[in-house]
Amino acid sequence: MPDQLKRFYGRIGLVLLFVAVLSAFFALGGNQWFSLEFIKENRDRLIEFTERHYLLMLLASASLYVASTAFSIPGGAILSLTMGLLFGRWLGTLVTVIASTLGALLVFLAARFVFADLARAKLSKSPMATKIVKGFEGDAFRYLLFLRLVPLFPFWLVNLAPAVTNITARTYFLATLIGVIPGSFVYVNLGQALGEISDIKDIWSPEVILSFTLLGLLIVLPALLRKNHTEPE
Repeated sequence: MPDQLKRFYGRIGLVLLFVAVLSAFFALGGNQWFSLEFIKENRDRLIEFTERHYLLMLLASASLYVASTAFSIPGGAILSLTMGLLFGRWLGTLVTVIASTLGALLVFLAARFVFADLARAKLSKSPMATKIVKGFEGDAFRYLLFLRLVPLFPFWLVNLAPAVTNITARTYFLATLIGVIPGSFVYVNLGQALGEISDIKDIWSPEVILSFTLLGLLIVLPALLRKNHTEPE
């Protein structure tokens, strides 16, 4: 079978898998499981089961997080809170960072493999999209790190957008790994007090958002100053 035909069938297979997983998730009521109410109602059961099957729950939770991120299933915030509830702030943060990074990398690779050519053609017609793409190609690491640190855009969107740029998988992985640490720690740390949280939106206070924004600016500011300094008068 020619390589081109193999790639075509591979792309079709990935699309069908993506659609099948999402369809099964919503058909089986997965959106109800990934809710704050469900976790709070089953808090004691989850803790008890984790104490009896610690390693199993650790592996299962990490795998579930990778899969939910890879298939862009909504509920990452709930999973991060649950990590804190079940495994504490430090181990919970470690697992969340690794799992979310691996899941994001799978999204990136799949998007580049399946949709890159079509997406690139569409984005080239939009001046705003073209500017964003150039931001990645200029200093991809700092740019992606800024997007990860500052919660301006949905996590799944930041996972997909770089796939149409020239950013390398290694740079994408490293920037994502570092960039998700602060946000992951915020959610996981609060997960220990899950019973006191009434709404996910309560986590993102103006102070927290401001802190992340300043941290993001600290990352990109040196690159901006260096660019302005080197540009000819």
